[in-house]
Amino acid sequence: MVDANGTVIERLALIGNFLPRQCGLATFTTDVYSALRNRFPDLAVDVYAMDDHPGRYAYPPAVTAAIPQNDRGAYVDMARRIEASGAQAIWVQHEYGIYGGAAGEHLLALLDRTTLPVIATLHTVLEKPSTDERRVMEGLLRRCARIIVMADKGRDILQRVYGADPRQIAMIPHGVPDRELIAPDALKPRFGWEGRKVVLTFGLLAPNKGIETIIEALPAVAVNHPELLYVVLGASHPNLIAHEGEAYRDRLKALAETRGVADNVAFVDAFVEHDELLDYLQAADIYATPYTNPAQITSGTLSYAVGVGKAVISTPYVHAAEILADDHGVLVDFCDAGAFAREIDRLLSDEAARNHLSQRAYARGRTMIWPRLAEAALVQMAAAITARPRRIAGAPQSSIKPLKPDMAAVERMSDSTGMLQHAIYSIPDRRHGYCIDDNARALIFMTQAPDIDPVTRDKWTTIYASFLQYAWNPEARRYRNFMHFDRSWCEDVGSEDSNGRTLWALGVTARDAQMAKHRDWAQMWFDATASLALDLGSLRAQGFAMLGAAAMLEARPGHQLARAILEKLPPLHLALLEEARRPEWQWFEIVLAYDNARVPQALIEAGRALGRQDLIDCGISTLEWIVGKQTSPEGRFRAVGSESFGRPYAEPLQFDQQPLEAQATVEACHSAYVATRDPRWIAEGERAYGWFLGANDLDLPLATAQDGGCFDGLMPTGLNRNQGAESILALQLANCAIARLCHSASSMAGADRHIA
Repeated sequence: MVDANGTVIERLALIGNFLPRQCGLATFTTDVYSALRNRFPDLAVDVYAMDDHPGRYAYPPAVTAAIPQNDRGAYVDMARRIEASGAQAIWVQHEYGIYGGAAGEHLLALLDRTTLPVIATLHTVLEKPSTDERRVMEGLLRRCARIIVMADKGRDILQRVYGADPRQIAMIPHGVPDRELIAPDALKPRFGWEGRKVVLTFGLLAPNKGIETIIEALPAVAVNHPELLYVVLGASHPNLIAHEGEAYRDRLKALAETRGVADNVAFVDAFVEHDELLDYLQAADIYATPYTNPAQITSGTLSYAVGVGKAVISTPYVHAAEILADDHGVLVDFCDAGAFAREIDRLLSDEAARNHLSQRAYARGRTMIWPRLAEAALVQMAAAITARPRRIAGAPQSSIKPLKPDMAAVERMSDSTGMLQHAIYSIPDRRHGYCIDDNARALIFMTQAPDIDPVTRDKWTTIYASFLQYAWNPEARRYRNFMHFDRSWCEDVGSEDSNGRTLWALGVTARDAQMAKHRDWAQMWFDATASLALDLGSLRAQGFAMLGAAAMLEARPGHQLARAILEKLPPLHLALLEEARRPEWQWFEIVLAYDNARVPQALIEAGRALGRQDLIDCGISTLEWIVGKQTSPEGRFRAVGSESFGRPYAEPLQFDQQPLEAQATVEACHSAYVATRDPRWIAEGERAYGWFLGANDLDLPLATAQDGGCFDGLMPTGLNRNQGAESILALQLANCAIARLCHSASSMAGADRHIA
């Protein structure tokens, strides 16, 4: 257990590359893991290794799981695993190239599906990012509680280029090993370097390392120091090998031959282990980093060289300029072979100057040893965990007071054409236009909401009805769904679901509209178009059509087309249930999806309309099953989130929860109560309704009671603060449904008292 500034930290999740994958970031993450475990033995650290070649690496027991780089689904699955692990925070090692998707965007899919605070160490901070790189970095900045950079320049770029909050950023230097300062000659015999003056460059071999510059400098140095040996240590970069094999290494060898210094250059083609690397560094007289990228903000090899007390000569890329400042090393211009020759010759000729640099570098390195990094990082994690919003216990379910239906947000999202689909926060987003789904729901709302001014009700009922009417395509005998903002249709035929919902709206309007003209219109359009229901193949589309047909049969007893729909479709549902059923799975499909409660509700309403108890019983039993799946361990309503869709015979996942599911459950519970008079359905309906008001997994209300709005969803990190038509209507129709449920309960209780 770790007590950092009063915050007890017991478990962390660490994401990055990990040895035996051969790259600098894998080495860094492995060193971070070791530093945390050594400095804080009671701290559990779960490593999630990014895997570019699944199955290739034999990871050590420290690796809890590997994440296939290009499998987006694996990121989402790992988010759930981390969430369930007991980890209190996630520490990400970020480099664009190690995560899948454009600029590594798959990482955001993982982070956005956990509630945990996130800390990220940035190994690259780009001053001129591409569009995708900027988007991903800004997403990371929004999600992270703390950002760690390893150079002050990184802090500057984050603020200047990305607008980062300076309070969010911490500078923690790259960690280095804690070794004694020893004379190079003590280790040279191990490598056969006796009698040689050694300049060393280490790292995965690639053209941006600037090795050519040193080779070009060697002839001038060898005049005074024929014993000079330039050691190029490191395997070729895997991406380079995949592209051209060892052609780059061969070109460097040819350059040394051409310049007459082949005997002064040694290539060690190996990815050396940690302790062996340190031995190589300590055996060298000078460490050189001739890198060509001025923006390089991190170099682990440079940090290691400083940590063991090497005299360093480097080009002035960002990290080198900072770490070697104030006479802790020597800086020369990029690609300046003459300057490298001059400074190498000077330091090899002046042992006192070389030792002076070595001692100053070693002193700086003592501030960067791995235990110091672990301590500094834990301080940032403790601050992130402490700053995490505390869950405030929500109001007891019994104290939740239903909201009255409110037109304000519905009108905000509507114009003379109909109701717009989406919003950015509360402002309608015209880019996405309209859809018949939302206008059908809006039409139902106009028939259900009490206390609307008659003129206002007439106006909006007419507008939404007109949208449905205009959507009919007589040639295809189907309703269209999506419409651009300019009123042009996006398609000739809408989805089966959208057609089923339209029939549902027509049936409810024919039954419940307050004005006879609207009831007559709805019956006419139902009569003209509802035969399409007999050809629907989608489970939910059939369910929506059944709800419309049941409403029509209630409005017009003996309606032949409505009865035909209700006689044909329920047996199809019973057959699906029989086929998919398992002892633990009492459902119509092998997966869960959206609007789940509508399917049992449709059977209940069909059973009531036809006087068939078998349909009611099946609807009740399957509603009981889905309600059980929608109940959290704490007994709250937990909507089947969209991330649960399409997973065969799998338990539902916690997020992303959407208002449509809560509304469907409230209305299905009302149907169940009317059919059974079982008070259990009042409690279940109230539980589902409470989700809107904050009785949910995050104790956050989705309803904005002051204006009738509703947020679009409950995410692991909080609310999706957009307020689209579907969400607003889900709340308002749930307001109507909970009022009907309470009224039905009161009416039946009164009837029971009268009979008694």
